[in-house]
Amino acid sequence: MSIFARLFAAGADLAEGRGLGKLRAKLAAGVEGVVVEVGAGAGHSLSHYGPEVSEVIAIEPDPYLRSVAAQRATERVRVVEGAAEDLPVADGVADAVVFSLVLCSVNDQAAALAEAARVLKPGGRLHLLEHVVSPSIGPLRSVQRALDATVWPRMFGGCHCARDTVAAVEAAGFTWHVLEPRNYPERPRLPVSPHVYAVATRPS
Repeated sequence: MSIFARLFAAGADLAEGRGLGKLRAKLAAGVEGVVVEVGAGAGHSLSHYGPEVSEVIAIEPDPYLRSVAAQRATERVRVVEGAAEDLPVADGVADAVVFSLVLCSVNDQAAALAEAARVLKPGGRLHLLEHVVSPSIGPLRSVQRALDATVWPRMFGGCHCARDTVAAVEAAGFTWHVLEPRNYPERPRLPVSPHVYAVATRPS
């Protein structure tokens, strides 16, 4: 059982009340139909999906986090084992795919985004809340890159501070519908502070 998974679940509980819950609610707003949530973690996003959502397929590779998410699941939620790079979901079944603080830690961003495109219906949308590389060249970006090359991924379950997730989504062929840079917390205090909230349409 992963020590990091336990710490992550406890930290997520704390972060929900410090602003992350509001961002998760914004991420879930407007989502409808069949939703595939990739890297569902301890299931903190599940309560934010509205009545327009008919089914949530919550994918989580870690057994401890899966068990916690299952306790938060309702009748319309299926919590299943799987990895972002190999989703246990058939082609073209999802109206929406949701990534919430996940693409920083997947082994292969391009493969994960290709899988998202595969399971989405034509016109389906990708919903993202991700921390990203600092948008400006300066001390924060330098710190991010230094940490990625040394201790950060080892300490935080494969998380990377300096991934250019916006560029990765564009390279995967998605078209932006909403792209909103933001800071969480309000002022950058950590290497993972710069965030984006975004919605993108599946490549045709």
